Amino acid sequence: MQLHEANRLLDPSAMSLETGYERLPDGVLHVACRTDLHGCTGEMFEWWFRFRPDTQKYVWWHPVDHVFSDWLECRDGTHVGSIHRVEEFFTGQPAEKLLIQFRDAGEFFDAGAYRTAREHGHISAAVCGRVGFGWDAPRLPDGRILGGRLLHIGRDTAWGCVLRSHFFIGQDLPGLGKSPEEVAEMVPDAFGGALLTHCYNEFTFLSRFLPSLFIAENRTSHPVSLPW
Repeated sequence: MQLHEANRLLDPSAMSLETGYERLPDGVLHVACRTDLHGCTGEMFEWWFRFRPDTQKYVWWHPVDHVFSDWLECRDGTHVGSIHRVEEFFTGQPAEKLLIQFRDAGEFFDAGAYRTAREHGHISAAVCGRVGFGWDAPRLPDGRILGGRLLHIGRDTAWGCVLRSHFFIGQDLPGLGKSPEEVAEMVPDAFGGALLTHCYNEFTFLSRFLPSLFIAENRTSHPVSLPW
């Protein structure tokens, strides 16, 4: 799947690549990971990014790989527009300093298809963004970060939330004149496997504490009655 085919993620039926990675014709590395978040909802998942975890809570998210967390350009009530400045390892790979710029879903999906998917319950969460490698990652004149893309799409079920995470690493390199071979050299296959394992582990860790944290932080708006 290429980035321009992202609308496919709005359909809950099985995809040809739910978990794995592939090299696209232009050299971009596409990584897909499905994680089952038991006891979670799409609302909780989106809230986690609005909650803007500090370094301590970022380490909860992945106790092995996560190192540092800070937030820039934040807006009240939304994760869209904020930039997550992080340092993390990727399953044994060297530590990376990243800028993750969260963007409106409309940048990646057809507006009508996205609205319909929300209304019909085909998706319950969408956290999308641009990924820059290095805290000094280049930007376009309008402020958009150059690098890769990430799409986290959630769907609520009776037991929890199905999360589809798709990454397009090196997405902007072909447009900067890099050949498929040069892109592949800059973002090697080994990183695809490392990112896949990292993604599955971090969201599995998150699912273990997110429901209780969400309830604790939202007791006024989401009161819970215990059965005892």
